[in-house]
Amino acid sequence: MSGSLPFYQKHHRHYDRAYRSKELQSAVSQYRQSSSYAAQSSASSISSRGLRASGYSGVEEESRSSPIVKRAKPTYLAVDKENQIIGYVVPVFRGSQEFASGLSDTEEARVKESAGHLARRSLFASKMEAERVEQTSRRYAMRESAERISLSKKIYENEEHHRQMNEDSLQHAPEFVIKPRSHTVWEKQCVRLHCTVTGWPEPRVVWYKNNVTIDPLAHAGKYKIESSYNVHSLEVNRCDFDDTAQYRVSAMNSKGELSAFASIVVKRFKGEIDESLPAPRQPGFCSEYGITFETHIVETFDVSFGREGETMSLGCTVIIYPTIQRYQPEVQWYRDGVLLEPSKWAHMHWSGNRATLTLTHLNKEDEGLYTLRVSTKSGYETHSAYVFVRDADAELQGAPTAPLDAVCQDANKDYVIVTWKQPAVDGGSPILGYFVDRCEVGTTHWIQCNDTPVKFARFPVTGLVEGRSYVFRVRAVNKSGMSHPSRASEPIAAMDPADRARMKGHTTAPWTGQIIVTEEEPVEGVVPGKPQDLVVTEATKNYVVLSWKPPGQRGHEGIMYYVEKCVAGTDSWQRVNTEIPVKSPRFALFDLSEGKSYRFRVRCSNSAGVGEPSEPTEATVVGDKLDIPSSPGRVVPTRNTDTSVVVSWEASKDAKELVGYYIEATVVGKDAWQPCNNKPVKGTRFVCHGLTTGDSYTFRVRALNAAGLSGFSQESEAIEVKAAIGGGVPREGNAGGLTVLAPRQASQHAATCHPPDTLLKQLTESSGPSGAPNSQAVGPVVSKEAQTGSAPAVLELSGPPVPQWARKSPVGTSANTSGEKSINDPAASPAPPYGICLLESVRDSMVLGWKQPTFIGGAEVTGYFVDYREMVAGVPGRWHEANIKAISDRAYRVTDLKENKLYQFQVRAGNMAGVGSPSKPSETFRCEEWTIAIPGPPHDLRLSEVRKDSLVLQWRPPVYQGRDPVNGFYIDIKETEASEEAWRGVNEKATNKTYMKIKELKEGVSYVYRVRAQNKAGVGKASQATEPILAQTRPGIQEIVVEVDDEGVISMNFECSEMTQDSKFVWSKDYEEIKDFARLNMETKGGKSKVTFKTPDQEDLGIYSCMVTHTDGVSASYTLTEEGLKELLQISHDHKFPIIPLKSDLAVELLEKGRVRFWLQAEKISANGKVDYVFNDNILSQGEKYKMNFDKNTGVIEMFMESLEAKDEGTYTFQMKDGKATNQSSLVLIGDVFDNLRKESEFQRKEWTRKQGPHFVEYLSYEVTPNCVVVLKCKVGNIKKETVVIWHKDDREVKVDDKLSFTEGVLTLEISQLSTTKAPDTEGTISKKDAGIYQVTVKDDRGKDTSVLKLVDQGFKDLMNQVFSVIANSSTPLKIQSTEEGVRLYSFVNYYNDELHVTWHHKDSAITFTDRIKSGVVGEQLWLQITEPTEKDKGKYAIEFFDGKGGLRRSVDLSGQAFDDAYAEFQRLKAAAIAERNRARVAGGLPDVVTIQEGKALNLTCNISGDPVPEVTWLKNERELVSDDHYILKFESGKFASFTITTVNTSDSGKYSILVKNKYGTESGDFTVSVFIPDSEGQGKATRKEKK
Repeated sequence: MSGSLPFYQKHHRHYDRAYRSKELQSAVSQYRQSSSYAAQSSASSISSRGLRASGYSGVEEESRSSPIVKRAKPTYLAVDKENQIIGYVVPVFRGSQEFASGLSDTEEARVKESAGHLARRSLFASKMEAERVEQTSRRYAMRESAERISLSKKIYENEEHHRQMNEDSLQHAPEFVIKPRSHTVWEKQCVRLHCTVTGWPEPRVVWYKNNVTIDPLAHAGKYKIESSYNVHSLEVNRCDFDDTAQYRVSAMNSKGELSAFASIVVKRFKGEIDESLPAPRQPGFCSEYGITFETHIVETFDVSFGREGETMSLGCTVIIYPTIQRYQPEVQWYRDGVLLEPSKWAHMHWSGNRATLTLTHLNKEDEGLYTLRVSTKSGYETHSAYVFVRDADAELQGAPTAPLDAVCQDANKDYVIVTWKQPAVDGGSPILGYFVDRCEVGTTHWIQCNDTPVKFARFPVTGLVEGRSYVFRVRAVNKSGMSHPSRASEPIAAMDPADRARMKGHTTAPWTGQIIVTEEEPVEGVVPGKPQDLVVTEATKNYVVLSWKPPGQRGHEGIMYYVEKCVAGTDSWQRVNTEIPVKSPRFALFDLSEGKSYRFRVRCSNSAGVGEPSEPTEATVVGDKLDIPSSPGRVVPTRNTDTSVVVSWEASKDAKELVGYYIEATVVGKDAWQPCNNKPVKGTRFVCHGLTTGDSYTFRVRALNAAGLSGFSQESEAIEVKAAIGGGVPREGNAGGLTVLAPRQASQHAATCHPPDTLLKQLTESSGPSGAPNSQAVGPVVSKEAQTGSAPAVLELSGPPVPQWARKSPVGTSANTSGEKSINDPAASPAPPYGICLLESVRDSMVLGWKQPTFIGGAEVTGYFVDYREMVAGVPGRWHEANIKAISDRAYRVTDLKENKLYQFQVRAGNMAGVGSPSKPSETFRCEEWTIAIPGPPHDLRLSEVRKDSLVLQWRPPVYQGRDPVNGFYIDIKETEASEEAWRGVNEKATNKTYMKIKELKEGVSYVYRVRAQNKAGVGKASQATEPILAQTRPGIQEIVVEVDDEGVISMNFECSEMTQDSKFVWSKDYEEIKDFARLNMETKGGKSKVTFKTPDQEDLGIYSCMVTHTDGVSASYTLTEEGLKELLQISHDHKFPIIPLKSDLAVELLEKGRVRFWLQAEKISANGKVDYVFNDNILSQGEKYKMNFDKNTGVIEMFMESLEAKDEGTYTFQMKDGKATNQSSLVLIGDVFDNLRKESEFQRKEWTRKQGPHFVEYLSYEVTPNCVVVLKCKVGNIKKETVVIWHKDDREVKVDDKLSFTEGVLTLEISQLSTTKAPDTEGTISKKDAGIYQVTVKDDRGKDTSVLKLVDQGFKDLMNQVFSVIANSSTPLKIQSTEEGVRLYSFVNYYNDELHVTWHHKDSAITFTDRIKSGVVGEQLWLQITEPTEKDKGKYAIEFFDGKGGLRRSVDLSGQAFDDAYAEFQRLKAAAIAERNRARVAGGLPDVVTIQEGKALNLTCNISGDPVPEVTWLKNERELVSDDHYILKFESGKFASFTITTVNTSDSGKYSILVKNKYGTESGDFTVSVFIPDSEGQGKATRKEKK
């Protein structure tokens, strides 16, 4: 049954070997080690292995059967789990089958015991013999091992020899001869995966588990990897449920990579309990049920101090009542609110009544607030105290202290980012940077990761080995030396984050038997796709970090990445990691040029190839993106205990990625600053412990982030260390009626969680016994509501500081009340605000505005609190808080009011010293909806830069805009004593700014101002008037002075002589406070403040103003205009770069004989000027090689060299100095530039030598005349009568005729004169026979010179192209001619060459010639014949002459009237041709004169042609003849006409004609017949004469 377990599985961990008792197993083991067993043949070893394999198979078969054992048939074949035969088995124990086939348990045990006893007896009896045999076997084994090593060495040398002889033919990619197979095993069994791999070079084999590299060193004893003779194995020991995974073996060499896959499934027995899981709690009575425990922590630990490397213990005694046996509370330790876990750094112990935490090796990371929390079911109790860890002594004097908090982030397969925090102590000199070291887990060898120190507290470490674990540490370095290393980080594995998450999230549930394993063989390689979402995650001046997502298409095998970069604005991509691709989707690029802009992209690769690149990133400028934080603000110390002080400060403004703050203290009168904390704190308050009672201390604070540490804040006021009244910072209690609650679980430093005792003391002392306010209180006055608990006393004040403006107190008021302390009192709280006005009202809320207190106390006002009360029938109600958290603006919306109700308001101001007294109640305002169209009143009017004739007024826009947005403001002014009707406008046109400089004031007159806003509906209600201000320039008031120092730095300087300890310079641009100092640097020393421009340009134009807080309106402004900026930049350039002006920079030129001259010219240089001639950083001196000349009158500086050698390649520099002014000019002569200059110098030297005799001024060239005659020409110089000219063609001398022209040194010769193989009729033409190498030599007794012209291959083609160009240019325009066959287009050229390539075009397409359309050449005429033209032949025709360049095209338009005329003429000519061809013709056969003797017969025949057949008529003396017996006239076959005179007589003499006629025409043929009589020859002659 599958649901029950066989007996042998219930009692044994591994059922397959459990039949053998320990004795039997020992006997078998000893038997195998005995001499007889060792002397057996190799077949016995195989039999033994076969036995083990057979044993496994048999046990598995039995495990599937029923508990009743059946006799099995003996088998000698060993099979695996798939029943595949893997070997032949020779059993050692022949009775094993019978032993397992039916013996009872008792008999079985007895037989086992007997066998074990016999084996032990035999073993001990032959112990000595076994030792002797063992020694002999060892000698034999050593000898065999030596021989085997020798033989292996010979085989290896032989293989290496053949491999070197023919290495290429042997190299091939890895190939799996035997792949690993999947296995299914039980828990705690061992499993081994085998594979056989071939390949050359020998492949490197790596095993992976779920695509994570398996590192045996990182998992000692778990994995064992072996490789021997191309057989590789992975052994997994004691498998557990987490070993169920897909395993991959990867073989890689230079020819490629191949992977094979196998799966291991680990099964767990049903019902088996995992020992690693906690045991379930037994049900039963819980002894603590129904009991309430009281917990008390006594004998607590106090604030503790330790040093790095020491051991510290913190302990508390815990009393829990009532005491119940075996009841254990939950004891937990926290550091800075983070739960501590037991580790090698922290040991925790609970003895039943005492909790102890031991810090074994203190580091600065251990500094913090430690909290012990003891929890019971009834609640919990805590105790907290701070632990300070001082730095260990540096190994070198002046070296910095160790960094801290080395943490690994963003770990991946071969990449991790290491971050740390900078130390508080730099050793007296600035820290130059940090070195990051790594160490592989399991080793002690530390490797430095960066060659140069990095200043950024973050560094990407690359090149990690996938699957291995590492720890990291950081060291700081300054000019004195290296610090101690930081504490090593937690180990981090170089692996894919998804795999790490998978490993952390593995299941621990018991095995249920439902595992399905699918083994997938890898498909054919797929080229991966594009990586996705490539971004630049971090950019510093030292490195840039890229991040991307893997592609969706990547196949089954792993992928790697190649990173490419290019400079922005170009498209020249360069691969960064050319040697080894990265495996992680993260990469850090180093060695980038700071300030340059780059783009990046990534490609994926696998065995199938390299994929397409990703989309490139946006241009990224290399540089630090994170700025060092600004210095913290004002530091205020407050007394706490007799050994501690609470230090508060204003946070750094606009600090990005702030890590925390370091606080330093020094005794007044000494300059020995000591750190108060060695671990940064993130709050703005800290309790500095360990101070000496009675001493006075000052404090300063600095901020830090990854970019570095800020400058120090201003030093605080000195404070004497002594206990404040009240005994320190309380956790709970009531002070002055105010309840201050502390959290039960402290998660922050006490100094950051609770207000200082002094504040509580002030709150207590500020009220008398009856709770009435005390006018002499230095802290805030507490109202009755506050005393009853309705108003909080401890408030978190935040917001920017509000400046203090100058005012002239109105009549009957005082600028300071008698109860307020001096402005220099650091513990004074602000006076009440005043001037509460209503800015907007809606149904359920109102917006209020008010004016800043006339006295702000000892520190900047950091916030305001608004109270309101309802007025019912004139009776005021109870005050309520409108805001819990302080607000920094002087306007606030009070919500949750009731419509149409009347309300009054009061406002209180607060600073770091406390909350001041409330203002007087405001007027009564009705809460109702404003519906007017015009805007409400502007508010928060401020006056600055008060002078005798001008001042600057600033304001804020109205809260209530009206129906339309505000589009401008009007400013009104009147004298203080004038009536309301005296208000007059300052500006006629509305201004859209919120500030205005009001000019033309009368000196000594007091004015008030107000502002009105307008929109499209009109001008709204005026604001409240300002305080009266007197137009006068106070003595000592300075203006902003713009200076340019000797370094060319442009700065604005402002000086104040009325500075107080709390005063600050506040710089603004266009009257908005400058918070981003990216373009400016601000420096303040004492009463002077300087703002310098980093890179002044158009963006810096505007109005710059500076105001000094805690003064009576000290302020000034400066307007930087475009013209002023240009002038300042010119002055800056002159100051920054005092240089000797140059007329020309360093240049080089070649002189006669190839001499080299380096020279430059300065505009002006005095007699004291000096010049250094530098070559490759070496100063040159006057000598044989270098000749220098310095003309101080003209400023020309020269250096001459006779020639250039290979060692003269480099950089030449002239360094000039004339007093303070310096300048230098360099010329780089390297690479092709130097080579070309050197060649040119050598050429000039040779040219000079050549020109001493007859030489060519212009070398041999050719010219094509308009008649297409090729003329060779050259120009010769320095000739005389004896100079001889010799011509050669193809190295054979050619004799020329007398036509040689040699005038004015110019030689010309027609190329035809040098050709000896031309026919006479081709003389003067150019053909392929003229191709060759032409040479002309001029010589006399002074020397000779030769010029060669190669007219072969491309040279001859260029010549022919020029000839073709001349021919083309000589062509006439294309003309149209009609013929009897059709239309002919033709053009004439002056000369035609058979090599000329001509193309005819019709409608811009090349014409394909057929029987109907043909082209040809007749003489110098080029024609195109169109036979029987049709409508399709209309269009534009062109002839194109090819000349190797653009060619020349002649065209004509054969369409329209031109086509019609040509076609009509063609038809006419065609008809005429037909008529001419078919008309009647006498083709021949008739003589001109026939002389015949009388009585003879005359027969004449002629050919007749014509279609139709012509009519034939014979005539004699113009009379028609008729055929008869005398005249026989015949016309046969329509072709032959015959004329016969049968008997000629004298009367037949005369003129005869044949007339042929058809419809196409008529033609005649004439002949004369002369008859003579033989008897009278003379008479016959006379007759003939008469006939004539």
